[in-house]
Amino acid sequence: MRTLECMRLAAFAALAVLVSETAHAQQSYPAQPVKVVVAAGAGGFADAVARMVSEALSPRIGQTIVIENRGGAGGNIAARAVAQSAPDGYTVLVSTTSMAINGTLYKNMGYATADITPVAIVGSSPEVIAVNPSNPAKSVAQFLKPADGKPVQFGTAGVGSGSHIAAEYLFKMLAKVPSEHVAFPGGAPAIQNVIGNHLNSVVATMPALTEHIRSGALRGLGVASPKRAVAIPGVPTLVEAGYPDYYASSWVGFFVPSKTETAIVQKLNDGINNVLREPAVRERLEKSGLEIMINDTASTVRFFESEIGHWSTRVKAIGVSIN
Repeated sequence: MRTLECMRLAAFAALAVLVSETAHAQQSYPAQPVKVVVAAGAGGFADAVARMVSEALSPRIGQTIVIENRGGAGGNIAARAVAQSAPDGYTVLVSTTSMAINGTLYKNMGYATADITPVAIVGSSPEVIAVNPSNPAKSVAQFLKPADGKPVQFGTAGVGSGSHIAAEYLFKMLAKVPSEHVAFPGGAPAIQNVIGNHLNSVVATMPALTEHIRSGALRGLGVASPKRAVAIPGVPTLVEAGYPDYYASSWVGFFVPSKTETAIVQKLNDGINNVLREPAVRERLEKSGLEIMINDTASTVRFFESEIGHWSTRVKAIGVSIN
């Protein structure tokens, strides 16, 4: 009996320590500036969302948030740096759908998907096909069967990006047309090359393209959403173009090293969700074409895991792999 009582006391003591540590983490974090590493160059989809959210989050957590852009290798350079950083909540990753893609796409990422924990997926947006206004294609059908008979040429934010995998799957598996992918270190340079008429087309998320389509700098041909987007209502869906049930969206999320204390992850999740509820922030994000997502930590993890399965299927179907 005495042994059993000692075990109970030890268990209660351990629980008390855990509760105390959790409370301490909640109260003391953050005690210094937080670095947000964006897995893309400045000016793109992920960067714009990271800056909007971080700007509003900073006063909520009472600390400066420093943005560091580290694009390249499909987001793996930034993800690896964060995965190898101290799990203290002071180094946060902002990345995209590539986080769910790379585990299947790359033979060696330099880190494991399990080394990173999702904090919050802040929003998603459908992929859009856009061309320069001088391009003779006025529809997806014309674009996929050019008069010169050449392969469909398209630029994206890089090999393994959601835009790349979604486009390859559409062209190769559904439309069954030859295509040529031109990879860029981010969505912004790909878009600028099409605006400058140096490249045939670009496939990117709607927030990156909305203003260019509205201004007439680009012509939107198709949006991969179930219904036409409010932000660009003049652009037909790919369902209308003859590809029923074809939807493709990319998202932006915040991540931390997997051993980060639960209390810190929870505090960041709460802070980001509260930012997304702010009318001014919400309006800016939605106007760009982002569908805001507010989920608790458990739902965020479940969503991320389901996305890994979804994109893995597409990666395997098109047969793309990177050493």
